[in-house]
Amino acid sequence: MKVLVVGSGGREHAVIMKLKESKDIDEIVCAPGNGGISAIARCVNVKATNIEGMKKLALDEQVGFCVVTPDDPLALGMVDALEEAGIPCFGPRKDAAIIEASKAFSKELMKKYNIPTASYEIFDDASKAMAYIKERNEYPTVIKADGLALGKGVLIATSEQEAMDAINQMMVDKAFGDSGNKVVVEEFMQGTEVSVLAFTDGKTIKPMVSSMDHKRANDNDEGLNTGGMGTIAPSPLYTDDIAKTCMDAIFVPTMEAMNKEGRTFKGCLYFGLMLTEKGPRVVEYNCRFGDPETQVVLPLLESDLFTIMKACHDETLSDVDVKWSNESAACVIEASGGYPLAYEKGFAIKGLDENGQHEGIVVYHAGTKKENNVYYTNGGRVLGLMAKGDTLEEALDKAYAATKEVGFEKMHYRTDIGKKLRKAQ
Repeated sequence: MKVLVVGSGGREHAVIMKLKESKDIDEIVCAPGNGGISAIARCVNVKATNIEGMKKLALDEQVGFCVVTPDDPLALGMVDALEEAGIPCFGPRKDAAIIEASKAFSKELMKKYNIPTASYEIFDDASKAMAYIKERNEYPTVIKADGLALGKGVLIATSEQEAMDAINQMMVDKAFGDSGNKVVVEEFMQGTEVSVLAFTDGKTIKPMVSSMDHKRANDNDEGLNTGGMGTIAPSPLYTDDIAKTCMDAIFVPTMEAMNKEGRTFKGCLYFGLMLTEKGPRVVEYNCRFGDPETQVVLPLLESDLFTIMKACHDETLSDVDVKWSNESAACVIEASGGYPLAYEKGFAIKGLDENGQHEGIVVYHAGTKKENNVYYTNGGRVLGLMAKGDTLEEALDKAYAATKEVGFEKMHYRTDIGKKLRKAQ
């Protein structure tokens, strides 16, 4: 079978690497792809949000299955369009992708179905949001743009001035476009964050191994929010008891809530969780694989990813055995200096072989291009250096050792990925 994967980042590179292991796939096409992906899949320059262009590509190529991974095309209804054209997909339809596309929807869903989360209020008027924040006078406070914002639409304000600036940025200056027409103002939850991605066909839900992302640009969780600067899996703080609580109180109830709303979710449902003193609570939902969580979760999957994805589409997930390795994985993101704000592109990357890889680790390409057999930087997050080990410490040591050999001019990366958890295993 020929498979089409939609997207162009490190997550897509990780998905394609795992799909390449399947004996049922003859060829993988990726649109638009990137320099590193081009070493293992045929890349076609169709923008990930171009629904008609992607449908034409899928039909012209006669693909048998499509994997839609980024949030934007899912929220725009790409799965609906492809499936109506007769192409089965892994990923939720538009009416289910709203669980990520609208923070207001997801908060109201959790309230309605008693799924544990932070208390909140929703505003579509900047002055009313500001008045509420001033009256509440509790800091830190969390302010979220309602719509999609490339993982950067959540601001944690530690003072009234920061909160007012955040409201102005989102609702008045439209830093995130129409995504900031509404905002969610919610309580700041104390605890440790953990991400759990789950396969679901709408009837069965099978969680993947846990992971922990590091969102802030700089060490010690300082600096601006990014798409993710590194991640580890599994989180040693996510115990079997916590996993059972999450399954009973969050994962299954969310799947069932979406069914009751007539928005059956099929694909990868991402749970951003906070482990608080009162138990696990939902920080956010995503309607797809996380980036860079996918880069540490999928390398630990021992079962055939394509078989699982087809089962999610066919609603036969209960028949599939999903097995995981007992190893640990760590991924350090090498980013362009200045990211997530302004940064330069076009620097040659050292330390990669002709396939964009480096011995002893796996290199996931997020923002690269390939010209004359040389890889160049072409984005904010450029590479993800992933290593596995029997322990988290071993995986982290391998990944960080590779940062001394793989890199580029004006490179930036965090030196403390997994630091808090190194000894917790």
